[in-house]
Amino acid sequence: MPETRADLPAQGIEERMLRQLEWTVLRRLDGLLQGDYRTLLRGAGVDLADLREYQMHDDVRHIDWNVTARLQIPHVRQFTEDREMTAWFLLDLSGSIDFGSTDTTKLAVSAGFVALVARVLTRHGNRIGAIFYGNQVDRVLPPRLSRQHVLNLMRQMRTRPREQAQGGGTSLADLLNAAAGTIKRRSLVLVVSDFISQPGWEAPLARLAQRHEVVAVRLYDPLEMELPELGLVTVEDAETGEQLFIDTADPAFRKRYAAEAEAREAALREALAHAGTDTLELSTDDDLLDSMLRFAAMRRQRGRLKIGGRWPAHLRQGTPQVAGAPT
Repeated sequence: MPETRADLPAQGIEERMLRQLEWTVLRRLDGLLQGDYRTLLRGAGVDLADLREYQMHDDVRHIDWNVTARLQIPHVRQFTEDREMTAWFLLDLSGSIDFGSTDTTKLAVSAGFVALVARVLTRHGNRIGAIFYGNQVDRVLPPRLSRQHVLNLMRQMRTRPREQAQGGGTSLADLLNAAAGTIKRRSLVLVVSDFISQPGWEAPLARLAQRHEVVAVRLYDPLEMELPELGLVTVEDAETGEQLFIDTADPAFRKRYAAEAEAREAALREALAHAGTDTLELSTDDDLLDSMLRFAAMRRQRGRLKIGGRWPAHLRQGTPQVAGAPT
């Protein structure tokens, strides 16, 4: 479909944003990650590289039975790593993502991180796709690898209409189940969300992590952890529109709020750990370059876990033990 004149200003916004990221964060990132590209995205590979003795963490499907029978010692085939792999962004764009206690919202943090990771991956020949969730799964962006595709992803995140969740609020389980049905080949899956959701998302996330390499990119704002003393204020639930009148000058109320926030944090981190995902936490006051360096460090650690035989618990034990997951 040909571009209209009305499309050009909107496209120019994404172009300027991406160019700024490329000239600032991405250039600095390239200088800091020399030789570390392999750890950002790991493919499966099909070309035989070597044979070696079987170790405890090895996949039994890679055992070479002819060599094992000849040498009377189990040997496995090693393959040349294929760097080309598809990455999917599962984007929670529900009402709570619009929140930010300063000029930076969780949506802005999400958009910057997604744009930068997408550009890093597409520059090296990897395809990226996205599934959008507002109050339901309403859009799928098929995987492609061009710079224009990244601009399209940025534009759709920016221009997507905001809708309040129906009923009890966001249901991340719907997004995760939709991803399980959409993503057929093994991929890197980044779930970008604040994980403010109805219960029941833990088991679908665990099942997704069994088939794919999943990173939970958790967005949050410091104000969600501790209330400042602002006196009498009206707060609104961004998910449902419900309003409450609270007294933040009450020390007992602030203490209860902090205790409940701490309990939610502990429960969320435990659920993500049991699901077998890596977790990257992004705050609205984070620096984007620091966030990317943490992401790269996470990819390096994942590579060392595989090479050194210290696999994550959900891969050592089989089915993830998640509350509500089928046994």
